Amino acid sequence: MSRFLAMLLDSAARSPRGMTTGEPKEPVRHTWPEVHATARRMAAALRSGTDGVPRLEHGAAVGVLAGEPVSIAPAAQAVWLCGGSVTMLHQPTARTDLATWAEDTMSVLRMIDARLVLLGAPFDALAPVLTERGIPFRTLDGLAGAAAEVDPDAAVAAEDDTALLQLTSGSTAEPKAVRITHRNLHANIGGMVVASKLDVERDVMVSWLPLFHDMGMVGFLTVPMTTGLELVTVTPTDFLGRPLLWAELISKYGGTVTAAPNFAYAVLGRQLARAEEGSLDLSTLRIALNGAEPIDPDAVEAFTSAGAKFGLRPESVLAAYGMAETALGVSFAPVETGLQVDTVDADQLESHRRAVPAGDAPARRFPRLGPPLPGIEARVAGDDGRVLREREVGVLQLRGDSVTPGYLTVDGPIATQDADGWLDTGDEGYLVGGEVVVCGRRKDVIIMGGRNIYPTDIERAAATAADVRAGNTVAVRVLAGAEGGRHRESFAVAVESRKAGDHEAEQLIRKDVTGRVVSAVGVRPAEVVVLAPGTLPKTPSGKLRRAATADLLRSRAG
Repeated sequence: MSRFLAMLLDSAARSPRGMTTGEPKEPVRHTWPEVHATARRMAAALRSGTDGVPRLEHGAAVGVLAGEPVSIAPAAQAVWLCGGSVTMLHQPTARTDLATWAEDTMSVLRMIDARLVLLGAPFDALAPVLTERGIPFRTLDGLAGAAAEVDPDAAVAAEDDTALLQLTSGSTAEPKAVRITHRNLHANIGGMVVASKLDVERDVMVSWLPLFHDMGMVGFLTVPMTTGLELVTVTPTDFLGRPLLWAELISKYGGTVTAAPNFAYAVLGRQLARAEEGSLDLSTLRIALNGAEPIDPDAVEAFTSAGAKFGLRPESVLAAYGMAETALGVSFAPVETGLQVDTVDADQLESHRRAVPAGDAPARRFPRLGPPLPGIEARVAGDDGRVLREREVGVLQLRGDSVTPGYLTVDGPIATQDADGWLDTGDEGYLVGGEVVVCGRRKDVIIMGGRNIYPTDIERAAATAADVRAGNTVAVRVLAGAEGGRHRESFAVAVESRKAGDHEAEQLIRKDVTGRVVSAVGVRPAEVVVLAPGTLPKTPSGKLRRAATADLLRSRAG
């Protein structure tokens, strides 16, 4: 029996709370029992099949392509009620080449061995593309209109059955999916509820996060749906079109819990700085979780400072570490403590791989990301496999019921755990006082003169240059030897600017970026490239892609 499904069914039967969608134009609220009733009809339709589309069998993988949370919530439940797994497919944008998207989507569907795609607004118009490719699909509206209902049973799935196949943020042409089991979901949701002290009686979650990303799908749809928390949710398009809407919804609904990547808090901070005092009330917010990408302490401070005039408390910021490989959460900073920063000696970190408190020496600042969630163990290992002591820098490893058993790839399944159950995260970091600190991705570390330089330090320095778009700077390794064409390893910096194409302006930007990077990390970039807005490659969830940026720079140089 699935404990995750049992928890969800209990919430569906008894919770008076629900989800509000449709803001800001036509807000509509559905209670969780109402969402569940729709899910039961959808599940009945999936089990019976229809002309040309066979019934959904136990264990089948289902792709979901929809943007509206009000449709996705019951659709996911319906698949789970049939004992199937859900994969949120990457969504095409206005600039997407549909032929390329269709090929990439076919690769994903073959990889997960999908039997069906569930299609909903605003992507209904893609039905002919799916038909042309021979991809079986059913529309969410059609499923919701079914008359029959299934009798829900948590025994339809076992603990180690797959519940979610979460696509990772790599190349869509070479997809990889994290296999998240019912056991993983139950363990991780339980750990996050405890660590964040969620209270179903008083907490109100507010979100715009994409549901094809784990923070949105697990954290701000599956968690409230499973535990019976009140949820107000809009789409990423709504947020990007008017970022202040996020704060307006917190104010209007008395939001207590929200989350976003660091870049979004930087954007909202700038909006709040220009907003009229007294127009918003952010005093109810007790958790503003910052995760999914490196946290910039300066951006956090700008956000809390700008929000202070609306009652935002700095203690509400909760720094977090997470990944799809644990369903979502790995560690949360203690609630109501705000952002805590560990300031360490730069030379000791880069040359000796020790995180020694800085004193008066040149320093690096890293957010403390809190202790591992209940049920997760964390340790740090050296290159030789030795388990390291506190403040020694190495690769972070995790173990526990939240940790995925493996990936699905185009070349078949790959196990993620070693013989003792440990997952290598690929992240470099250290432990201090039992709390996790992440320095950066191991594959992105730039090695120069025996120093380990983290690209985030370079990127933050470059972002302070005049005319550089905030949040749109990338530092990438330039390898030595034949591949890199240089005598020693170095790095390049790519920045976006609205003045790209203006030769004189670009020269000034390159000079400014170079000076700020040298001042921050003590080394000079091999190259600074100024690009037009929208040029830097990003994942579907908006993260900058370093490897793809390196490919872009190589292609421009060639």
